This record gives sequence, C-alpha cells and structure tokens, in this order.
Amino acid sequence: MPAYDFYVAQLRFVVARTQCDTPDLVEMMAALEDFADQVNASSSFDLQLDRCRITGRALAGVAGFLQQHILPETIAAGNQIAERQVRWVIDTSMGLTAALTVHAETVEGAPYPLDLPEPPDAVM
Repeated sequence: MPAYDFYVAQLRFVVARTQCDTPDLVEMMAALEDFADQVNASSSFDLQLDRCRITGRALAGVAGFLQQHILPETIAAGNQIAERQVRWVIDTSMGLTAALTVHAETVEGAPYPLDLPEPPDAVM
C-alpha cells in the first residue's frame, strides 16, 4: 500500500535497530516484520488471534522508540511532514496496542479485523 509506505518503513527501521538478545525480542521483531508485510499488502486485514498479543507488544515498542528518539529530532529539524507521519505512527501503534491486547484477552478464536486509519497525508 503506497499510502502506508512510511509506516512500513518506520516499522522495518525499528526492527533493524533492535538488538534481539532475548527470545521475547526475537519473537516481537518477527511479529513486527509479519505485521509490516501485511500492511504493505493492504490497509485492511485480519490479524490472527495468536499474533495479537505479541504484535501489540511490538507496536508499543515502536511507539516508545519513536516518541523517545525520533520525534524530538523530527521536531527540531522542523520537518512538518515527517513530524505528522511520526505522530501518526505513534498514535496508530498505541491505539492498535490497546485494541489488540483487549481482543487477545476477551475474544476466543476470532482474528482481529484490522483497518488502518487514513494516513496523515489523506487527512490534511
């Protein structure tokens, strides 16, 4: 999905920058790669129930990393387009983290029907 290329790129950036020195991190980065592949194919898809919890944890890590390290640099550089994209990724990732965690805890057997919000360029 070309409209979400920035999201896929930021997800893959975090995967590339993460030192996977524990089995949990290896699993989270694999889930993040799978999620990026799915976003790359379509902005709407079903995330399998057994992947909801780990993908949610990985997305929370993405949001935290971007908020701590990338957003301040983007703001300092004065790049408004990049800032909107980074803020969108943070907000979307945190929203998905909450939704995926609740889904994993409350729904039995059903995948999570994921629909990404409009990218920031479409909102402007």
